[in-house]
Amino acid sequence: MNVEQSNNPLHGVTLETVVVKLVEHYGWNELANKISINCFKNDPSVKSSLKFLRKTPWAREQVEHLYLSTLASPSDPKST
Repeated sequence: MNVEQSNNPLHGVTLETVVVKLVEHYGWNELANKISINCFKNDPSVKSSLKFLRKTPWAREQVEHLYLSTLASPSDPKST
Protein backbone atom coordinates (compact mmCIF):
# COMPACT_ATOMS: atom_id res chain seq x y z
CA MET A 1 0.00 0.00 0.00
CA ASN A 2 2.85 2.38 0.75
CA VAL A 3 4.28 1.94 -2.76
CA GLU A 4 0.84 2.65 -4.21
CA GLN A 5 0.47 5.87 -2.23
CA SER A 6 3.97 7.11 -2.97
CA ASN A 7 2.94 7.38 -6.64
CA ASN A 8 -0.34 9.12 -5.80
CA PRO A 9 0.09 12.90 -6.20
CA LEU A 10 -2.96 13.52 -4.00
CA HIS A 11 -1.67 11.42 -1.10
CA GLY A 12 -1.97 13.52 2.05
CA VAL A 13 -4.12 16.18 0.39
CA THR A 14 -7.68 16.32 1.69
CA LEU A 15 -10.65 16.86 -0.57
CA GLU A 16 -11.42 20.00 1.42
CA THR A 17 -7.96 21.37 0.61
CA VAL A 18 -8.49 20.62 -3.07
CA VAL A 19 -11.84 22.45 -3.15
CA VAL A 20 -10.60 25.42 -1.12
CA LYS A 21 -7.50 25.87 -3.29
CA LEU A 22 -9.56 25.67 -6.49
CA VAL A 23 -12.04 28.24 -5.18
CA GLU A 24 -9.18 30.54 -4.15
CA HIS A 25 -7.63 30.18 -7.60
CA TYR A 26 -10.73 30.35 -9.82
CA GLY A 27 -13.64 31.57 -7.71
CA TRP A 28 -17.00 29.78 -7.72
CA ASN A 29 -18.19 31.17 -11.09
CA GLU A 30 -15.13 30.11 -13.05
CA LEU A 31 -15.01 26.78 -11.24
CA ALA A 32 -18.62 26.15 -12.25
CA ASN A 33 -17.67 26.99 -15.86
CA LYS A 34 -14.79 24.52 -15.80
CA ILE A 35 -16.74 21.73 -14.05
CA SER A 36 -20.45 21.96 -14.62
CA ILE A 37 -21.96 20.62 -11.42
CA ASN A 38 -24.76 22.22 -9.42
CA CYS A 39 -22.86 22.38 -6.14
CA PHE A 40 -20.55 24.92 -7.80
CA LYS A 41 -23.38 26.81 -9.55
CA ASN A 42 -26.27 27.16 -7.09
CA ASP A 43 -25.51 28.71 -3.70
CA PRO A 44 -22.03 27.18 -3.58
CA SER A 45 -20.18 26.43 -0.37
CA VAL A 46 -17.26 24.24 0.57
CA LYS A 47 -19.50 22.16 2.85
CA SER A 48 -22.13 21.42 0.19
CA SER A 49 -19.45 20.71 -2.40
CA LEU A 50 -17.67 18.25 -0.13
CA LYS A 51 -20.93 16.45 0.62
CA PHE A 52 -21.69 16.06 -3.09
CA LEU A 53 -18.15 15.16 -4.16
CA ARG A 54 -17.80 12.46 -1.49
CA LYS A 55 -20.91 10.74 -2.85
CA THR A 56 -20.19 11.25 -6.56
CA PRO A 57 -17.00 9.59 -7.81
CA TRP A 58 -17.14 10.98 -11.37
CA ALA A 59 -17.41 14.57 -10.10
CA ARG A 60 -14.66 14.06 -7.53
CA GLU A 61 -12.42 12.69 -10.27
CA GLN A 62 -12.99 15.81 -12.38
CA VAL A 63 -12.22 18.10 -9.44
CA GLU A 64 -9.05 16.18 -8.57
CA HIS A 65 -7.93 16.24 -12.20
CA LEU A 66 -8.46 20.00 -12.41
CA TYR A 67 -6.52 20.47 -9.17
CA LEU A 68 -3.61 18.38 -10.42
CA SER A 69 -3.48 20.03 -13.83
CA THR A 70 -3.81 23.55 -12.44
CA LEU A 71 -2.29 23.79 -9.00
CA ALA A 72 -0.05 20.84 -8.26
CA SER A 73 3.53 21.33 -9.40
CA PRO A 74 5.84 18.39 -10.11
CA SER A 75 8.21 19.43 -7.33
CA ASP A 76 5.43 19.83 -4.75
CA PRO A 77 2.36 17.70 -5.53
CA LYS A 78 0.55 18.94 -2.43
CA SER A 79 1.00 22.55 -3.50
CA THR A 80 0.73 23.79 0.08
